[in-house]
Amino acid sequence: MEGLWVLVQGIVLGFAIAAPVGPIGLLCIRRTLRYGPLMGFFTGFGAAIADTIYGAIAAFGVSTALAFLRGHETAFQLVGGIFLLVVAVRTFRQQPEAEEREAASAPDSKSWIGGFMTGLSLTLTNPATIMAFIAIFAGFGLGGTLDRVEASTLVLGVFLGASLWWFTLSMGVAAVRHRISDRGLVMLNHCTGVALAGFGLWALGMAATSVVATAGG
Repeated sequence: MEGLWVLVQGIVLGFAIAAPVGPIGLLCIRRTLRYGPLMGFFTGFGAAIADTIYGAIAAFGVSTALAFLRGHETAFQLVGGIFLLVVAVRTFRQQPEAEEREAASAPDSKSWIGGFMTGLSLTLTNPATIMAFIAIFAGFGLGGTLDRVEASTLVLGVFLGASLWWFTLSMGVAAVRHRISDRGLVMLNHCTGVALAGFGLWALGMAATSVVATAGG
């Protein structure tokens, strides 16, 4: 029963980490509306894999990985910010007609892989994710108290919880997909592009602040 409880805790943690609407959530919603639920889900699934990787680092207390992430946080913020700005510009300028031609000309598998890699890359370049895991694990009293089996069970739960969130979101958005007009999709592209640009600028601002602080120190 103790193992089951650890699994449940992991599912709750994975769901809670994935659920707040951020860059990946916006992309999942938009891509579900334009390309269908599988494309939206695989975008989120990439983020779920990244969450699982970071969750494993936190659960197993891999000090070398933690030190590397903390030591290169500015570089991650810089890369992530630039990546977000590129995605933001492409999203803002995309028109529904062009998206339909793109979806029709590209094999589904390539679209799914592209969505997966976008979700994976954006989440892996956000070191705040692992800091969130560490903080939540500490809040739940899990930091450093798990053996290997329990840590593995917790990480499995994180994977299941995060995947469950992205499945729920993509299926929910797909259910109302037919009610949104092309004009509404254009507005969605613009709003998503602006929001993604905001996240990207915030990441670059954090990187610049770190550089200035380091230079001043």
